[in-house]
Amino acid sequence: MSTKISTVYACANCGAQSLKWSGRCLECGAWGSLQMQTIDQKTTGVSAARISPAEIIDIGEIGDINLNRIKTNISEMDRVLGGGIVPGSLILLGGEPGIGKSTIVAQIADAVIKTRLAQAGEEISPSSEKTKNVIYASGEESLSQIKFRLNRLNCGNKNIKFISETNVEKIIAAIEMAKPVLAIIDSIQTVYTSDLPGEAGSINQIRACAAKLLEAAKRKNIAVIIIGHITKDGAIAGPKSLEHIVDTVIYLETETAHNYRILRAAKNRFGSTNEIGVFEMTDSGFKEIANPAAIFIEDGGKITGSVISAVMEGTRPFLVEIQALVTKTVFGYPQRKASGFDLNRLQVLCAVLTKRAKINLTNQDVILNVVGGLKINEPALDLAVCLAISSSLLNQVIDRKTIVLGEVGLGGEVRNVSRLEQRLAEAEKLGFTKAIIPDCEVKTKKIQLKKVSNINKIIEEI
Repeated sequence: MSTKISTVYACANCGAQSLKWSGRCLECGAWGSLQMQTIDQKTTGVSAARISPAEIIDIGEIGDINLNRIKTNISEMDRVLGGGIVPGSLILLGGEPGIGKSTIVAQIADAVIKTRLAQAGEEISPSSEKTKNVIYASGEESLSQIKFRLNRLNCGNKNIKFISETNVEKIIAAIEMAKPVLAIIDSIQTVYTSDLPGEAGSINQIRACAAKLLEAAKRKNIAVIIIGHITKDGAIAGPKSLEHIVDTVIYLETETAHNYRILRAAKNRFGSTNEIGVFEMTDSGFKEIANPAAIFIEDGGKITGSVISAVMEGTRPFLVEIQALVTKTVFGYPQRKASGFDLNRLQVLCAVLTKRAKINLTNQDVILNVVGGLKINEPALDLAVCLAISSSLLNQVIDRKTIVLGEVGLGGEVRNVSRLEQRLAEAEKLGFTKAIIPDCEVKTKKIQLKKVSNINKIIEEI
């Protein structure tokens, strides 16, 4: 065996290495962050015979595994997680600063305790032996701040224990000793490990701390939720660098027009990533939306260029309002503007209307808007967009009790969309009486169907 010693300079902020010292890191731009490190590179000729092979397990001999999910009884949260929190899983909750991550984890902690106590048939009591505690570790806020938030959210905090520590080894030791049902780390940017140099929040520190928490969660079968702050583009040292380590990645997004919060799963090893949860931010915390399918429909009255359609978010249909404004071009080149809709798709649909439906848009500006600030990229809205543009141009009002669904091809043909019956059922539930859909077989009870096969026929209806 031979030993080779080499010296490198590593950035304490981003972990980038350099053979020469420099006053500024060439990767992240931090000043005075390069530190000298000595690396012991060992070269050995150990034969493969000395290495014990890994154990091979026959999966077929293993029986059915029950995950025994921890229910929160917050239906929107359980939906996104795939039915509840899986014991031993590491969940990353990301979002912009101030969006409400600490608020929702406080409500999750309270809900988990109340659910388990209800299952045990006992009242909420700190002396309950059948129900374990929830540990809340925070490096950002003090005990008084956490206590104030729990009181403001009307959370029973007798079974919620608090750790004010930033050393991840001490936090893990406390968690393994207490064996809680759930542990919350707020946030991953504030904790550090003593095994690595560098300040808390650097990429190396974040990855190392997340790996240690994952190992502890699997070893002791304790569910862990870590909070991660991100910038608007999800850049440096944020949760984007942890997505490959954790089991579940959930992002809390904002919908500023109505003060809604949308919980979306970007990765889920124990469920679907297509589900979303919709909450409303109030003074007493997050409130579940009773009827999320209709929250983005405005009562705009009888106006031209307004059409109602439906999109699918996972297994849940959402009704959305499409508004179009068509005006004569002032300058030589017609403008195409879209808010919440793909601009390239809008240009394609305008070309189809001009070519196939004989609607001249070459001297018309077309402005499209999805009401509520939503950003949607689904072909099921094509027919609604075409109808909204035609309605605005021809100055004709579309009935507010009519829903329009269908994909439009380059030949002007109207194609079928996925889960059409489910979208129509939701519209029927909300009081819609008429639907304009592609020419296909579909079963409905009360809603009147108008089937079209080409874009020309729908323009004639207007």
